[in-house]
Amino acid sequence: MSGAVAVAVRRGRASMPAYDVAPTFIKPAMSPIRITVAVLALTSASVFAQTTVTDAWVRGTVAQQKASGLFAQITSAQGGRLVSASSPVAGVVELHEMKMDGNVMRMRAVPALDLPAGRAVALKPGGFHLMLLDLKQPLQAGDSVSVTLVVVGADKQRETINVKAVVRAPGAQAAAAHEHKH
Repeated sequence: MSGAVAVAVRRGRASMPAYDVAPTFIKPAMSPIRITVAVLALTSASVFAQTTVTDAWVRGTVAQQKASGLFAQITSAQGGRLVSASSPVAGVVELHEMKMDGNVMRMRAVPALDLPAGRAVALKPGGFHLMLLDLKQPLQAGDSVSVTLVVVGADKQRETINVKAVVRAPGAQAAAAHEHKH
């Protein structure tokens, strides 16, 4: 009986189990220290996140509008690239850049955005931003929008960041966009 426990019978009474293999001590799968470290690692993953997103907001929409922009500050501790985004409120989310081409402001999709180590990169009106296209519902001021960003770090590891962006009124601009420096 390989691996099975047999009960030896002596003088009509059951005695200690007889093993067909030498008994070994049963060790717990993880020690209490390992369990504590694992729990701390799982619960504090956001504290040690490679990339952080702050001040995220989305421009509200008017009836029948099918696109909006997301703006925020993104900082990658070790450096990386923003490579994709998605949202349940949009059919497609694209990274776009707006820049002057002669006397004309042009907007174009870009495949990725470099995130220099330790430096905040602004997603802002008139610059880099995320376009939420083929909107599935109107975006009302005061609501929040879930957006998932994917960043590939300098170490080539993919990081997924879940962002909650507040919806601002359709005419809203970033506070810094109104500041003029002479």
